[in-house]
Amino acid sequence: MIGPRRLVHNQRPNRKTARCLVAVLLAAVLSAASALSGSLIAQESADAPRLGTVDFPTSGTPQAQEYFTLGLLYLHSFEYGSAATEFRKAQKEQPDFALAYWGEAMAHNHPLWRQRDRDAAIEVLERLAPTPAERIALAPTDRERMYMQAAEALWADGPKAERDTAYMLAMRRLVDAHPDDPDARAFYALSLLGLSDGVRVIPTYMRAAAVVEELIDRYPDHPGVAHYMIHSYDDPIHAPLGLRAARAYSEIAPDAAHAQHMTTHIFLALGMWADVVSQNIIAAELTSWRPGHYTAWLGYGLAQQGRIEAARQILERAHDLLSSSSRTRARGYMLSMRADYLVNTERWSDPAFEWEIDEERTSEVVRAKDAFALGVAALQRGERDESEQQLARMLWILDNMADSGTPARDVVRIMTKELSAVIGLHDGLTDGALEILREATAIEDALPLEFGPPDVVKPSHELLGEMLLGMDDPSGAVIEFQRALALAPLRALSLRGLGRAAAAASDEETALRAYRNLLAIWAEADPGIEGLDEARSFVSARASE
Repeated sequence: MIGPRRLVHNQRPNRKTARCLVAVLLAAVLSAASALSGSLIAQESADAPRLGTVDFPTSGTPQAQEYFTLGLLYLHSFEYGSAATEFRKAQKEQPDFALAYWGEAMAHNHPLWRQRDRDAAIEVLERLAPTPAERIALAPTDRERMYMQAAEALWADGPKAERDTAYMLAMRRLVDAHPDDPDARAFYALSLLGLSDGVRVIPTYMRAAAVVEELIDRYPDHPGVAHYMIHSYDDPIHAPLGLRAARAYSEIAPDAAHAQHMTTHIFLALGMWADVVSQNIIAAELTSWRPGHYTAWLGYGLAQQGRIEAARQILERAHDLLSSSSRTRARGYMLSMRADYLVNTERWSDPAFEWEIDEERTSEVVRAKDAFALGVAALQRGERDESEQQLARMLWILDNMADSGTPARDVVRIMTKELSAVIGLHDGLTDGALEILREATAIEDALPLEFGPPDVVKPSHELLGEMLLGMDDPSGAVIEFQRALALAPLRALSLRGLGRAAAAASDEETALRAYRNLLAIWAEADPGIEGLDEARSFVSARASE
């Protein structure tokens, strides 16, 4: 069993130390030097990665067991490539070790990312034996055979939804047969989350939460327990329930980049922007720095803090690392990062507007985000024809989208309506713009709760609030900004809008609360950011009364 390896610097720092650490790490991110060269974390973890603790006895030889355990720790933190490497080492050490092939096959199943490579998993299993029955028979204990049976159910023929359900039922049988196996329970919780196939189904997520809630006090250093609890709760309504898991997970697995990032699923849902920034800096530093999941969340968090120049440098660095050979995923993140940056900083004339980024094979949602941001930026720059072209681009995307059963089509519909409304308002078609935008808010309200930076890059209630405020309807605007903040707590532009609208509606209590919250998250904001001086003046004036 590999136990926790904690060093003094893993203890949670005080506020002063944390601010210094974040400053140092951000400077490292923004430098032109290689992100990992000279990394203290990388040096310390080179021989013994700190990934938490599991107790998963198997029939493997001692050396095979060691490799297997490390692979399992990586698997629980979704470090799939590293997990597969360790499981292959276990196979080499003991060629008939069935669970080593189970582990590598499971590294090809990414249920919460809606990714699964069945062909690769089958190839792994067939290296052990040609048929499911033969593979299961090679597992020498009842418990190990049940793990193999569950994997065979997952990778069998048939529709994905049916296989997901069969796998979940197999894991439940394993839990019933071996109730003292915490890993079985953790993987059972993950199998429940996987049933949603990318669409949050709250009752199912709460079933998964109940499974891991029973484990977290008994197994406080288990990476899967904390990880899957975070996934169960990472929406604005339930996020407070996941805060203790988020606080724990970064210390459980300090050498897993995904673990450091994963904490911010809760922090972002609660508007804890300093934590979003600091944790995604660490996650980015633990990986090969590139346009990706961690850098996208980092840029978004910096924009919410009002640290626009820092966000700009992150965006510039990501763009500099992009090349014609960059994978589709990196190019998609680059498009998404630019859209988030333009919309959340309102720097409509930023040179990033002119960047040519290859969108081939990127998702419809990413391309729609890009078109929306470029369309709004063009209109703000006085380039109405360009804005109209971006709207036409969005309509083409929408017309050619297949109905995948996920919210993606509705997300594109919302942003298309938003850009149409913005153009209509620019043209003086006020009533029509309001009607279209209210349609967009109705669609957004019907979407399942999401996590992370919103796919609707400009939340529709926030946009409607700004529109109503500009039409001298501050009371209506207050309602829209409050709804926006319920879906995205402590989002900076919604707070600024709420402060302005409430002040105009003579609701001084609401305005004061909004401006105070804004000033708190803008504690390190760039001087001159729009809204900063007005917030300070409003709060200062009330303090002196």
